[in-house]
Amino acid sequence: QVQLVESGGRLVQAGGSLRLSCAASGRTFNNLIMGWFRQAPGKEREFVAAIGWGGRPIFYADSVKGRVTISRDNNKNTVYLQMDSLKPEDTAVYYCAAPSTIWRARDPGNIDSWGQGTQVTVSS
Repeated sequence: QVQLVESGGRLVQAGGSLRLSCAASGRTFNNLIMGWFRQAPGKEREFVAAIGWGGRPIFYADSVKGRVTISRDNNKNTVYLQMDSLKPEDTAVYYCAAPSTIWRARDPGNIDSWGQGTQVTVSS
């Protein structure tokens, strides 16, 4: 079982930027597919982005495409989510995830491990 710990969530103004980090341990990071999901109050958890073992392939949700960049540093066992041009509707708890397969990385039911989440709040 892999352990995932997110950090970087905070209050930010609309139009601002934020970088979330997720540190993984417990398994060989190079072998892990990594992803990010988010859950807003009263809504279901939704896919944000995913990245394969060597940095490819990369998938983004349509709602964040062009504003979000997922990346990984296999030397630091860390995956990042750079978010730019933030909108109030991006407000949510953001969860780091380890999908079991990249081709089903968008499916919350396909996640082997979840982090505890980090709160991102975007003020208008």
